[in-house]
Amino acid sequence: MCYGYFRTARLFGGESTADKLIKGLFLCSTVPDEMLQQLKPEWNEKTNLLPEEKISLLSTGKTMEHLFPFADELSQGINISQFSLSHLIQPDLFLRIRPGYEKIVIQKLKTAGVSYQRVHHSCIALPNATKIEDVIELNKEAVVQDYSSQQVGEFLGLVRPGRSDRVWDCCAGSGGKSIMAFDLNPKIELTVSDVRESILVNLKKRFEKAGIRKYESLMLDLSDENSQHSIFNNQQSIIIADVPCTGSGTWGRTPEQLCYFKRGKIEEYALLQRKIVSNALLQLKPGGHLLYITCSAFKKENEEMVDFLKTKFELQLIKMELLKGYDKKADTMFVALLQKQL
Repeated sequence: MCYGYFRTARLFGGESTADKLIKGLFLCSTVPDEMLQQLKPEWNEKTNLLPEEKISLLSTGKTMEHLFPFADELSQGINISQFSLSHLIQPDLFLRIRPGYEKIVIQKLKTAGVSYQRVHHSCIALPNATKIEDVIELNKEAVVQDYSSQQVGEFLGLVRPGRSDRVWDCCAGSGGKSIMAFDLNPKIELTVSDVRESILVNLKKRFEKAGIRKYESLMLDLSDENSQHSIFNNQQSIIIADVPCTGSGTWGRTPEQLCYFKRGKIEEYALLQRKIVSNALLQLKPGGHLLYITCSAFKKENEEMVDFLKTKFELQLIKMELLKGYDKKADTMFVALLQKQL
């Protein structure tokens, strides 16, 4: 009920919290619900209606587009109706099967009777509440990684890292992109950094399970231009910059943002991203590649950031794409591959 409240609260203005809760439950339910039967049995009979029909039934005077209040900020190519509708639905849980473990993972899922959908040979979609850690060895056999995030691997494949390439995941987080780069070539010289010490501790544990032992780990605040490290020597072949962002492409997982996010935060994140990437690029060698990634749906963090990087640093754009996950029960992300001139 709380998730339903956050997903739909903007449709109901100054109505009471109780009314928002019950209406949110109705809009987010696709099958009859026991709580709804007790509170609004006449609505419970109509949970199979389309969302647009439900909104019309509630006589809110609003449309699907009102679910997402920042449509004018969105990147090009996003279907606002479909994108808004996606926020009523909990996204799936996705796995990326690691090389050599495909048959093992599939057999374990079948043996455990886990419901799953095979998206492609290495991508599995499961219901979000699946306790997958009880079925497979996470990080060794497969990693939890959103469908759109897995597509970033195609961009890494365009510059398939060689044996001696130095790859720096400069906003590494829990290390999902680094594990992907390692799976493409375990011989890369890998460096990971993040501003949060606690996340690097978690990354270390994850890397141990993933079999990644040869790497450099650093705590760096790349928003500070003085936060550099002599280990780099301006010789990084590939910089992966999965930068901090609004996360607007993932609000189906964190719907409270639909209620509490402030428009001014978009510009704040864009400025932070410029600082981080500008400082990181000092360590990219001539001919090297920058892989810029956000889980944002906002143009200021996406296309406009690419325009900034091309202009200020004279980078060549190899490819960029908005990874639309909203029609796949997945996150929406943005990725751009750029190259530094020789």
